[in-house]
Amino acid sequence: MSDELARGLERILAPVLGEVEVTDLQRLTGGASRTTWAFSTSSADAPALILRTGPPDDVHASMELEAAVQQRAAAAGAPVPRILATDNSAAALGNPYLICAAVAGETIVRRIYRGLDDEDRARLLRQCAEALAAVHRADFDGIGLSRVDELTDWRQRLDEMGDTTATFEWTFRQLEKSRPAPSPTRLVHGDFRMGNLIVDDSGLAAVLDWELTHLGEVYEDLAWFCVRAWRFGAPSSLGAGGLGGVEAFLVSYEEAAGIAVDRNAFRWWLTVATLRWGVICRYQAERHLSGETKSVELAAIGRLVSETEWDLLDLLTGGGPL
Repeated sequence: MSDELARGLERILAPVLGEVEVTDLQRLTGGASRTTWAFSTSSADAPALILRTGPPDDVHASMELEAAVQQRAAAAGAPVPRILATDNSAAALGNPYLICAAVAGETIVRRIYRGLDDEDRARLLRQCAEALAAVHRADFDGIGLSRVDELTDWRQRLDEMGDTTATFEWTFRQLEKSRPAPSPTRLVHGDFRMGNLIVDDSGLAAVLDWELTHLGEVYEDLAWFCVRAWRFGAPSSLGAGGLGGVEAFLVSYEEAAGIAVDRNAFRWWLTVATLRWGVICRYQAERHLSGETKSVELAAIGRLVSETEWDLLDLLTGGGPL
């Protein structure tokens, strides 16, 4: 299979790089929807590349749409990998694909944390805020993105499972009653968090994993970055991605974006983001319990439902990291 894939990549890259040889194909991940490969080429212009491939579905952005969004974000100043080729057709490789330049750096969060001192953490936190500001000012006209109502969307997903908890239900009701006035529509990354960022010695090198991109409000990305799960065991005082305080993160974003962040609206969105994570945890548990995908990892993620319930109750009664 690797030889066949290499020859297919060579044909795809020929119009972009000229005749090249593809070597060192290494499968990095193999998730349910998309697979990532690293490989080398004989081109001096693009010696190390990344392939992402997988069948289309109703949840993730298409490969071509994901590429278009990244290019718009790059034009606005966000750090993203350089894209060389993409196609929604399965003709060339058996599935739609996206090929981009490899970016040197680290993605494993605990390794990143170990390499940071206080000054590095503050710098990286500021860079994350600046990157989000760039994403949110990107031009999205004519790109084909749809707007998503997060609260309605996660309500539907929980209902489809046929299972819920008292805390989830109470949270949905409280959020419906206290929904803030909408803010302007912006390009949203959809999964901006530690683990989806490449970090090198200079800080933030690239923002990855754009398959959940859509139109929405800036608060969605800001809040998702501050969910407990994405600080990977760091204390609540480092509530923004395990890098620094939430207030410091919001101030940096305000400075970079030139807009004011309503703290009450942010708390509402942080509650939505925490609820979203709770529903995801319950869904992952159901995959294991139903026998669809027997996995100790999925079962362990399911145990985090109670943790998100605690966080929701804390947020709804005035607690939380802000």
